[in-house]
Order: sequence, then C-alpha cells, then structure tokens
Amino acid sequence: MPSSFTYTLCFILFSAFLSTGNGDFCEEITEGITFKRFLKMSHLHFYFHDIVSGKNATAVRIAGPPNSTAYGFGSTVMIDDPLTEGPELTSKLVGRAQGLYAIASQRDISLLLVMNLAFLDGKYNGSSISILGRNPVFDDVREMPIVGGSGVFRSAHGYALANTISFDYNTGDAIVEYNVYVTHG
Repeated sequence: MPSSFTYTLCFILFSAFLSTGNGDFCEEITEGITFKRFLKMSHLHFYFHDIVSGKNATAVRIAGPPNSTAYGFGSTVMIDDPLTEGPELTSKLVGRAQGLYAIASQRDISLLLVMNLAFLDGKYNGSSISILGRNPVFDDVREMPIVGGSGVFRSAHGYALANTISFDYNTGDAIVEYNVYVTHG
C-alpha cells in the first residue's frame, strides 16, 4: 500500500506538468491567421441641448440627497438630450445624448458622465459612441474619453471636447458644443 508521502509526491509532480510554468494570470496566444484592420479617424461636431426646465425637459433629476439643490453633491440626472448641427435647438437634429450624469465632487461642479451619443442621421444613422468620464462643467474646455461604440463606431476609442456655449442660471438649461475625435474600424 502506497504511503501518504507517495501520494503527495505524485500530486506535486503531476501539478507541475499542468502549470503554465511562469504562473502568469494570462498567456499570449499567437494565431496562424492574420487580418488587416484599417482604422479611420472621424471628427464630429454638434451641439448638445440640456433642457431641465419646462414641460418638455430632456434632463430629469432621478436621485440625490434629500433637501439638496439640483446641483448638490450626489444629485443624479437622466438625460435624453437632442444633438443638433447648429447651436439653435431648431437646427437639424443629428442624434440624441442618452444616459446620466451625477455631481461627483463635493468641492466643485464636476460630473460623472455616462452617455451614449446615438446618431439618427446620415452615414452614422443607427450608430452610437459611448462616453464615460469626468466633466468639470465650469472649465472652458473639458476632455472626456470615448470608451466604445456600436455600428460604424464598433470598438471605437478617442475623446470628446466639450465647451459650454450658454448656460441659463435661472432655468439650468445649457447648450454645449462638442468636438468628437473618434477612431473606429
């Protein structure tokens, strides 16, 4: 009858054959098939209309601390904002900004922005770009990362530059110019 020492020795030797040798979390696998992927860089320019006032608001507060203002730490807003070619709300609709933003700073008005830019016109119709990042709204120009996309923008990456054109302190409505630089397949 084999001893427990023999079982232990067999287990250790057998385990050594199954290990990857370097104990890494992952391994690199080289495939015999290669393909060429041509990437494009696109520049998109449009205007974002954040409408928090009136009967047809496109931005609605959905959460926040009790008894706080709309701009207090923790306030969270769901959006379905129009994206237009020009700064006027009546200019051609090219898409919608859908997602949410939350005031994520106790010291200033910096937002956590989680947003899909869903395009409704032209060659980008049905495609979207996903943005996730910090938006310090009172900076002249804010840069936010593009973390993905769909349709034409599948596996997109890049950045969006936002510049507030107007902000109405009485209503909270804002118009923001966006310049989006996106690399996609």
